[in-house]
Amino acid sequence: MKLKNIKCLLAVCLCASALLVGCGQKTDSKTADKSETSSESAQNQSDDIQEASRDVFAMDTYMTVTAYGENAEAAVDAAQAEIERLDALLSTGDADSEIAKLNADGSAELSEDAGYLTERALELYQETDGAFDIAIYPVMEAWGFPTQNFQVPSQETLDQLLPLTDAGNISYDKETRKISFGVEGMKIDLGGIAKGYTSSRIMDIYKDNGITSGLVNLGGNVQALGTKTDGTKWKIAVQSPDDTEDYLGILSVQDKAVITSGGYERYFEQDGVTYHHIIDPKTGYPAESGLVSVTIVSTDGTLADGLSTSLFIMGEEKAADFWREHKDEFDAILMSDDGTLYVTEGMENDFSTERTVEIIR
Repeated sequence: MKLKNIKCLLAVCLCASALLVGCGQKTDSKTADKSETSSESAQNQSDDIQEASRDVFAMDTYMTVTAYGENAEAAVDAAQAEIERLDALLSTGDADSEIAKLNADGSAELSEDAGYLTERALELYQETDGAFDIAIYPVMEAWGFPTQNFQVPSQETLDQLLPLTDAGNISYDKETRKISFGVEGMKIDLGGIAKGYTSSRIMDIYKDNGITSGLVNLGGNVQALGTKTDGTKWKIAVQSPDDTEDYLGILSVQDKAVITSGGYERYFEQDGVTYHHIIDPKTGYPAESGLVSVTIVSTDGTLADGLSTSLFIMGEEKAADFWREHKDEFDAILMSDDGTLYVTEGMENDFSTERTVEIIR
């Protein structure tokens, strides 16, 4: 059995582009090296605009927060503190975290952050017909993805665990933020939307500090505030699932989150078969939807994070139908396993690529 890790390049304030890679795993420490930052990045600021940038390891991945403005350093300090606070609050691997204690006890009164994320997660569960399911955690544990002790669980094991992995059995009161599990042994993981929520929180922190230009990369979850300081849009390169040194195309964004999920992010091989970490809650096995990569673009980082996984599980046809019902909330770039690239029409003028594209209308 062998774990395959890709190199997760940190998105930085490049004049040319920033590379977006969806990452859920630990990466080599050299990925946070400043050698990834182009010397051209200095062109993004005039001499009188202060820049502050910092690399942080949290939520099991490397992150970079960058801000421009008079209070840039204070904004980055506050952003780092917020990342570390939310990591400690939401981590399933930390026995002292709020979520770990909930999973151990089966009930709790949640904090404001965890309560908000739970509410959003349960809404997404309903809207995606169960594709987004925070109760999938016991199955994820059976595959060994949280601990990287990988194994292929038996069908008997999955049959025993699947009744626990239904978020419909979660009772949550949004007024009191009290939560309880309807089936003994249930556990949840908010990791599917935690980084998207964190990037949105950092956008709020930037604004509170008077920052109007900034970029956050939380392990491939990129969110941009405003434009670059020269007034042009941020350029985000979307990772190719076929080649970690290549990209599908370049997105031009302003005040948007850009979040990608793909089976190439975290996976292992056993007996010649590859198993990736995006589990279909209906089967307990890695999703086989015909898609290999999904990128979501939205002003709402939390939504973008949840939908990148959900649409991957749905497959192209259902994902396109879902977008048509919610096209005011997000846009999407989908790549199928036959190499076809699908782009929703809202991104048609903001996504450049040398590949053949089918526009979803």
